Amino acid sequence: MQSVSELAHGFARAILGDADGTLLESIRGDGLEPAARLAIYRNHVFTTLTAALGATYPVVCRLVDERFFAYAADRYIREHPPAAPCLVEYGETFADFLAAFPPCRELAYLPDVARLEWAINRAFHAPAAAAIEPALLREIPACDLAGLVLALDPSAAFLDSPWPVDRIWRANQPDADPEATVDLDTGGARLEIRRLDGDVVFRALDGGTWAFRAALARGRRLEDAAGAGRAADSAFDLAHAVRGLLDDALVVGRRAPTFPMEEP
Repeated sequence: MQSVSELAHGFARAILGDADGTLLESIRGDGLEPAARLAIYRNHVFTTLTAALGATYPVVCRLVDERFFAYAADRYIREHPPAAPCLVEYGETFADFLAAFPPCRELAYLPDVARLEWAINRAFHAPAAAAIEPALLREIPACDLAGLVLALDPSAAFLDSPWPVDRIWRANQPDADPEATVDLDTGGARLEIRRLDGDVVFRALDGGTWAFRAALARGRRLEDAAGAGRAADSAFDLAHAVRGLLDDALVVGRRAPTFPMEEP
């Protein structure tokens, strides 16, 4: 007799299309063949997860049409089943899946469109955090500034793409001009995505500002983030960049050698 754990794992494998006779023997048909009852569960799971992916990636779905999206979602679900019960957390790796999915080979921009949509989803569901008062930064001794680590708004994400994904996204909104086209050769986009006043917004940043903020978001020290900004733009100005962070209310905490991290 199988244990509960073995039954659970066997059922999960069966839902993904790998049923065995031992599991089927454990399913009561109750008027249906066990295989038919299992098929009902499988259809419900795939329908639900496909709908969840479609809700997170509506522009990707529109770009490839619903039938192809359903096909791609089916393959993704089989290869990357949910690891947590919350549906809004499902699909984080969908962009990487699309990048490696042979039928999408000709749509080189599609994975980055998906990355933008995931950042929008993540920003919408991120926990709220209040910006710190600028005076808190002035309290830090000058000798500690190089090692300062700034915690940014948890909803913020930074996307660097060689494709005009922001224009692709806007051209595929329900209220967009149906005759509008996007020239893929017009260049890429460095985007900051965040939740602001209850809405998710994104905007393009110049190279230095993007590199600086993206480095901070990865937990880099202020000195290292400034170096990233200067490497991207020789005209990068650290004082101006820090003022911009504070003006945009992006900093929610800071840590220096003699200061604990300030929590919102």
